Amino acid sequence: MDLKLEVIVLPVSDVDRAKSFYEAAGFRLDVDNTFSNDYRLVHFTPPGSECSIIFGKGMISAAPGSTQGLYLIVSDVEQARAELVGRGIKVSEVFHDAGGLLHHGHEAGDAVHRGEGQERISGPHPDRTSYASYATFSDPDGNGWVLQEITERQPGR
Repeated sequence: MDLKLEVIVLPVSDVDRAKSFYEAAGFRLDVDNTFSNDYRLVHFTPPGSECSIIFGKGMISAAPGSTQGLYLIVSDVEQARAELVGRGIKVSEVFHDAGGLLHHGHEAGDAVHRGEGQERISGPHPDRTSYASYATFSDPDGNGWVLQEITERQPGR
């Protein structure tokens, strides 16, 4: 049985502000429908992705900005970062993890998701090893995104 993750619901406080942000980031607008005064659905797909995001009014009870660790996989993290910055998106510098682990050091509000021994080291991984170089950004509410460079997939992927 295939189970395909296709949509992630993001909690946002201002639908139009979030829509403007994701348009600026280069995501494709698929749907923007208002069904009533209490329900609006906005659907975006990142370039090249089979998984989309939706947000809107009356969609989710989670606090705006509470979604963290949304990974966007790229073949060149420096190039992807430069493109987002060129589109007006504030993106962290490219970094790698001191321990060589899958980096999960996301900070949002009072939440710090960083394991013991994890430290961001400036620049891409010295060997440009797949799964080892990152950059991060957040939408206006603080929902956290991670660019992760992968040039060679693990077997079975």
